[in-house]
Order: sequence, then C-alpha cells, then structure tokens
Amino acid sequence: MLASLITSVSAVDTCSKCGNMEVPYPLSTNDDCGDSRYRVYCNNDILQFLSSEGFYYKIQSIDPSAHTLIISPPTIASDICYSADLKVGGLRLTESSPFNISTHNTVMLLNCSESILLSPLNCSSNSLCRQFEDKVKEGNVCKNTLCCTFLKDASLTAHRIRVRVGGCSAYTCVVNMNSGNSPTSWNYGIELQWSSPN
Repeated sequence: MLASLITSVSAVDTCSKCGNMEVPYPLSTNDDCGDSRYRVYCNNDILQFLSSEGFYYKIQSIDPSAHTLIISPPTIASDICYSADLKVGGLRLTESSPFNISTHNTVMLLNCSESILLSPLNCSSNSLCRQFEDKVKEGNVCKNTLCCTFLKDASLTAHRIRVRVGGCSAYTCVVNMNSGNSPTSWNYGIELQWSSPN
C-alpha cells in the first residue's frame, strides 16, 4: 500500500522526458510537475537552463543523487574571441535561486585586458588556459590572448562567471579538471548544484 502510494506520488512529481533526457524531481519543465523554483526548459527536445540574465544554456547531464547538473559553456565565436553570453555579462544566477555554481569548476578566462593582471588569478604562461588555447581547435581564435585560470570557490560569488568588454571577453569551464590529461579530453561544462526543496 505504502509502496504504491510512493510510486503514484513520484509519477505526479516527475516531469516527462525532454528528448532523451530524464527530468528528475525537483526539476520542473512546467507547472504540473516538479517544483517550480527549479525550472528548466524543454525547447525542441533540448533541455536548457535559463540564467537570471535571460540566456539559455544546454543541459548536458543531470545527477539527481548528487543534486547537480552540467550545462554547456557558451560557444566561442569562430571569428573573434568572445563568448556568446558576453552581451549579458556571462553566467549569472540570482542569489535567491536554489542553484549555485559548484566548486568542481575550473574557469578559464580568455581574451583579457592587462588590468586583470592585478587580480589573484593564474595568468602565467604555463596556466591551464594556455594549454586550452594551444591544443583545442575551438580555442584557436583566442590563441595568444591574455588568459587566466581559477578554481571556482563556494562563496557568495558562486552565482556568476563574469565576462565583460574591457575585462575578459570569453571563457570556458572544465568540470573535475585533471590537468594531466590532454585538453581535448577535458570535460567541458559548468556544474551547477541545487539545494534540496523544503
């Protein structure tokens, strides 16, 4: 009796698939399933995450047991080194959101101005972003630009990855970085984690 009740409640709470991707509770694609505070979007069978600035990021994978999802970093324009979300200032989440950027992300800021050298980032000639620029085809438009690398911390700034004209115009991100591997085998994406519903 209890097992059938749990099964029926789960069926109501869980949203239907988006394309081939499961949408586990508490994620919600509409008002009839999940928890509306955990809204994601199914557009043309592609599951997407919407930032507070109105920019959509494709969801690559979801791990409901770890309360995480990985979104694709924005594309880097093929003709000049800037990220597609530069126009909205990069990835931003509202601080009241149940989502934040996890500590498993290594962020590479690309095409930076020299003013960033005043920051405590790794902008050395042997930084990970140099490996990215040198080895990854998509990074060729950013080759020989000033770039810096940092590990995202779990602080109040864990709600954004900032890019802007005059600072850095592009970025990419690697989840669970293994610097011993070739940049072509890194897991490119941005891991978001969510807090459990009340």
